[in-house]
Amino acid sequence: MYEPNVVGDWQEYDDEHAGLRIRVHGLEKAEPPRGRDDAAEGLIYFRFRVTVENRTTEHFGIHLEDGQLDIRIGTDGESAFLDWRNSQFIEGFDVYPLRRATAVLFAAAPESGLSHVDIQVQLKVDDEWTERYLWSGGIGLHEPAVGVGARPESAADGLADQVISFLEREAGPGPAS
Repeated sequence: MYEPNVVGDWQEYDDEHAGLRIRVHGLEKAEPPRGRDDAAEGLIYFRFRVTVENRTTEHFGIHLEDGQLDIRIGTDGESAFLDWRNSQFIEGFDVYPLRRATAVLFAAAPESGLSHVDIQVQLKVDDEWTERYLWSGGIGLHEPAVGVGARPESAADGLADQVISFLEREAGPGPAS
C-alpha cells in the first residue's frame, strides 16, 4: 500500500533521476506578499515550500509551476485555491550538484479544512515528467504536549492521531525498560 509522505519528509527519486530528492515543507498560515486575490475572498491563506535537492555529480533542469501541483483540503479532499500571482515557482532552473532550488507557494481554503492538507507534486526534470508524490499535513494541529501513546480526546481520529498511530505501527515495540 502506498503511504503518503508527511509534510517535511524528503522523497528520493529512483532510476534516471537517482540522487535527486524533493520535499514539501513549511506549511503555515501566511498572508500573500502582493495582496489577496479577489477569488480568495473569505478564505484563509497559507504558504508552503517545495524544495528540490541535487545530490549527484551532474546538473538537472528543474521546472515546477501551478499545473504540476494539486492541493486538497479537509477530509473530503476539496480543491484549494492556488494563488499563482503570489507564488514563486521554479521555471527552467538548473540545479547543480549539492545545490537546492525552492518554490514558495501561496494557497487559500476555508479554515475548517486546514487541519488536513494534501499536496501532490509532479516535477519536470530535463523535459521529462517524474512520478507524482503526495505529502499530508495540516495547520492548527498543535495540541498540548502529550507523551507517546497518549491520545488527547479532542484529536481522536484527527490527522495528528493517524500519523502517530502509523509511526507507532512502523516502529514496532520499543526496547524493554
